[in-house]
Amino acid sequence: MLSLIRRGLLLAPLFLACVAAAPAPDPGQPQYDAEGRMQFPADYRTWVFLSSGLNMSYSPDKAMADHDMFGNTFVPAAAYAVFQKTGHWPDKTVILLENRGGTGQGSINRRGLFQTTQYMGAEAHVKDDARFRGGWAFFAFDAAGAPAREIPHAASCYACHQQHAAVDTTFVQFYPTLLPTATRLKTLSPSYLAESAPSSGH
Repeated sequence: MLSLIRRGLLLAPLFLACVAAAPAPDPGQPQYDAEGRMQFPADYRTWVFLSSGLNMSYSPDKAMADHDMFGNTFVPAAAYAVFQKTGHWPDKTVILLENRGGTGQGSINRRGLFQTTQYMGAEAHVKDDARFRGGWAFFAFDAAGAPAREIPHAASCYACHQQHAAVDTTFVQFYPTLLPTATRLKTLSPSYLAESAPSSGH
């Protein structure tokens, strides 16, 4: 019995070492809770900044919202590096759109708009081939950053991205540091090329 106890004492540090050596989740990849909800990537501000849009809308309705809003897009550095080499997004890519209020009133500003501290939530476009139908899914996070459920595939965002996105169902056409890469590597989608071709009309 004593020998078994001693053997157990010898093995305990080895077990603890294995537990301590377990790799931590990659913060640049999507994380989900037990209910399948996506966890908000709180460190997204350390990712690569792709672009910012002001009051953008994909709807033909010309009615404007009663406020100005900036959309800032970020992607993990590892995914950005792969895209620059291949013109495609690697599996487990997270593209995060942060929405912030805009105003022209403040400090010494006399012209134009700037972003405010008013955080208005975020949206994530996630590539996970084994998890999602078609390989991609969307999530919308509230201002508190609570875990978000996948937006159903019946939502219009899926069809819109499928029909109009420049690369891999993502709107690379709005990312000035990536569109030249996709153009050079010839990874632009046929649908995007067709709708962006110069009109032959006069």
